[in-house]
Amino acid sequence: MNFRNRVELSIETGVAHVQLVRPDKMNALDPNMFAAILEAGMHLFEEPTVRCAVLSGAGRSFCAGLDLTSMGQSDRHRDIPLTERTHGNANAPQQAAVVWRKLPIPVISAIHGVCFGGGLQIASGADIKIVAPDARLAVMEVKWGLVPDMGGYWLWRGNVRDDVLRELTYTHREFSGEEAVALGFATHLDANPLARAMALAQDIAAKSPHAVRAAKSIANRWWDATIDQLLMAESHEQQRLMGSRNQREAVLAGLEKRKAEFVDP
Repeated sequence: MNFRNRVELSIETGVAHVQLVRPDKMNALDPNMFAAILEAGMHLFEEPTVRCAVLSGAGRSFCAGLDLTSMGQSDRHRDIPLTERTHGNANAPQQAAVVWRKLPIPVISAIHGVCFGGGLQIASGADIKIVAPDARLAVMEVKWGLVPDMGGYWLWRGNVRDDVLRELTYTHREFSGEEAVALGFATHLDANPLARAMALAQDIAAKSPHAVRAAKSIANRWWDATIDQLLMAESHEQQRLMGSRNQREAVLAGLEKRKAEFVDP
């Protein structure tokens, strides 16, 4: 499935692969790329058989960030209604990054080459981030007189230390994939991040989809819910799962030492 000649979506054995396909521009974000990423992400809400998704970039890089040449620098961009909430609690550019966190299924980003600015925020929307050691990352916006505004401050909360994020934002200095893991921007280091991401996605897709979705629902509330709310969220999700068809199948498959046969939501 192709979205605006900018994003390709393929689905196989419960895993969706969402790939940015503007390799001649290192997958830089022009208006069509923004729209295509958002459309692909929203489409996955309508795919009940997808159990995990992988987000990657074609060619030499994941995403070079904002395409300044296509976006232009005219005064008309000051009139973009960024404060208008068009997608729940987000505007459209923010939703292109946070939709991956909002999806009920886990999302894994595979980062290679450059991953700057908005590209870093899109990659950060994933639950799990796998990065190549020699990848180049940067919170780039201040370089262009802007601030991170695609959900980065939410997506980095709890992973990146406050003072570290301030320094990297104020200076927009580049850092490597190896440093990204140490700083909390990425989860795992791998020379072939896409292969590692696909293997992990297949592993997740083999688990009970209801349990995985419930776990993501609770995890998404981790940083803004009270202790009482988190305790109740655990109880609600567990009450729904206990004795369900997939929960019973998980137990039986484990006892019988066979592959589980789960049904999708």
